[in-house]
Formats: sequence, structure tokens, C-alpha cells
Amino acid sequence: MINRAARIIVLALSGAILLYVGVGYALGKTSEDRTYRSLGVFSEVLQHVQQDYVEDPNMQVVTLGALHGLLESLDSQSGYLSPREYTDFQKRSRAASRGDVGAVLAKRFGYVVVLATLPDSPAHKAGLRSGDILESIAGFGTRDISIRQAELLLAGDPGTVVKLTEIPRRRTESKALEMTRVVLPPAKLLADRLEGDIAYLSVPTLAAGRAAEIRQKLAELSKQGAQELILDLRDCASGDPAEAIETARLFLPSGAITTLRGQAVTTKEFTVQPGKAVWTGPLSVLISNSTAGAAEILAAALADNKRGATIGARTFGVASEQRIMPLDDGGALVLTTALYYTPAGKSINSEGVAPSVEVAVSIDDSADQLDEDGAPGSAETPSTGISLRPHDDPVLKKAIELLKSAAKKAA
Repeated sequence: MINRAARIIVLALSGAILLYVGVGYALGKTSEDRTYRSLGVFSEVLQHVQQDYVEDPNMQVVTLGALHGLLESLDSQSGYLSPREYTDFQKRSRAASRGDVGAVLAKRFGYVVVLATLPDSPAHKAGLRSGDILESIAGFGTRDISIRQAELLLAGDPGTVVKLTEIPRRRTESKALEMTRVVLPPAKLLADRLEGDIAYLSVPTLAAGRAAEIRQKLAELSKQGAQELILDLRDCASGDPAEAIETARLFLPSGAITTLRGQAVTTKEFTVQPGKAVWTGPLSVLISNSTAGAAEILAAALADNKRGATIGARTFGVASEQRIMPLDDGGALVLTTALYYTPAGKSINSEGVAPSVEVAVSIDDSADQLDEDGAPGSAETPSTGISLRPHDDPVLKKAIELLKSAAKKAA
């Protein structure tokens, strides 16, 4: 009965598409003939699949696969949520407490990959690192799901367990993992004094309210006598672009910050607001392949305004805006509607942010220092618990060297 009903729906849909194509041509309502040709081909393919495939196809699976392929051909952030997934998404959005594992996801090579993990999260404690490929989540192969679907699978009620298989970037074989979902507390800013007058500030996320926290932390560091700053945006892969824009204003006395543009979106240009800058001293910014989204907007603004050296590796390239559009079937379309551009006019999505000083980092160097059991090491500073070991971190070491060199020249 299900396949028969699906056949009727598909044939009706195909007929409607063909009618639309014919009427469009007849009335000449568009100069984009290629659009009508594409719709005609789609209808023809559907009919052949339904009537001529080797066996009676599951048209629901076929339709979902077509939607997945269509949206993934646009970009990795767009996707489709089935009615059940969209209902689940709405419930979790309204939930007072939501369990998660703390992994920020992206798409590469057709698979879901780990972009970054939040400090002390289940994902971090389980050994997931930037660049690890997730083969499956809760039994679903990641080649067949969108990023938003993968996020829904990782989330759930606090205390429940999610199973996944990963391919660590150091290995070729997959490994099974189990993680217990927890309510994640807001990731904290990490700050400390390094050598001489150099201060260090690590920003793990740019969540709501973060710019105000950074302002306060910068004031504290100034009172402590810090004159130079290392801003660490590595592994900062989640957050709100509005927070990135406000944070950029804390460091820039003048200039452009970013531009948001899209086909159906009014272009918005964000600039510095006079009097908002609170840190005027020398600055170095650490970036990596796991710097993404809002953090890329911030890094690009500082780099293009020549505020300080950007040190490390090219960022991921995923600064965009998405809209969730409810559909008639009860599902929803997640569609990228606008992209963020650097002050120099480059698309962050297409190019990321290139470092002004590139530092090659090996896999062993870029991973957290591990003990013999594979757990994160604990070389912590007494004051804050931050793991700061410049001799083990070539990017941090280079930043210190550059600031010292600039200070000597200024003297």
C-alpha cells in the first residue's frame, strides 16, 4: 500500500512538473529556459526510476536522497529536515535543558567531520579532535545526512548515550565510541600572563554575551600591567557573528569589519564604532583549520585592518547565515541565504582566512598533549588551569617571538 501510494504521488508530482514546464514555455514567463529544462529532466528521471528500475523502489528513500543531493550540491550547511526531525529540532530548541556531547561539526569529503570540540566536553574527553571523520552516528552513515541532522543525532536527553564510529586522522581504521550526553556549561574564556608584558587570551566560542566578557577580561589584563596580547582563536568554531563584530570593535579604532550579502538579503556593512576600542597595544592572533564561523569574521577584520599578525594555518571557511523554512510536508529546509565577506571583499566561505605568518604544525603538535592512557595532559598554570607550554606549541612560540621582536624594534 505504501509503495502504491508513493507511486501515485510521484506520478502526480511528475505530471505537475511537466504541466508547469509546458505552461512556463507557453506563457514565456521566464527567460531562464534552463530552469524548465532541469525540471523536465528531473520529472523524466523520477518516472524512469519508478517504472523501469530493477525492482520496486522505495520512493520515500529516493525522494530523501534526491533532496539530500540537491542541497549538498549547494553547500555543506544547507539541508533538509524530515517532519519528525523538524519536530524534534523544535522541541529541543524550546527545552530548558538539552544534552549534547560538545562536538562542532562540518562536512568534508562527503562525510561529517569534527571541526572542534568544546573544552572538557564528552567529545573532548573521548579523544575526538579536529579533523576526525565520523563514519556513523547512532547507526546512520554520515554520507547520507546533513550537518543539522548529525547535530540532532548527537543531541538528546542528558544522561543518554550516543554511539558513533570515527576514523581518527592519525589512523585509517575506524573506532567505535560511546558518549554520554550532558548539559554543557558555557565555555569559559582562558587568560593568563606569559613572558614579560605579554598576556594570553583564548576564546573557545563566541556565544551570546562573549564580547562583554572579553571587554572585561581585557580591562583586567591591562590593570595587571599587560601591554601585548596573544588572542587565540584556534578551535573557536561556534558562536554568533554579532559577537564577533562587537569583539572586533574592542580592538579596532577605525575601519570596516565585515559585509553580509545574499541574493534575497539586504546587504549589510558592519564598521567600527568610535570609542569602543579598549585594547590599543600590540596584538597577535592565532588561527588554525579549526577556526570557523564567527571567529573567522573576527580574524579577518583584525587581519585586513593590519591590527596584528595572524599566525598559524588557514581557517576552515564557513562564515554564512542560514534560514530554517517550514515546508508543507511538515519538514523544513535549512538554506544558506547570505555569506560574510572580509573587509577586503573576499568570501570567507570560499577562501577562509590566510595567516600572515604560516606555521606548519604536525598532527602530533596540533593534538592536545596526551598522557600514556591517551587522556589530555595536565601541564596547567597554577593561576587558571590553562595548559600553556610554548615549547610544545609552535604557533604560540612564534607569536611570542614576533611580539618580542617588535618590542625590541620599538625600543
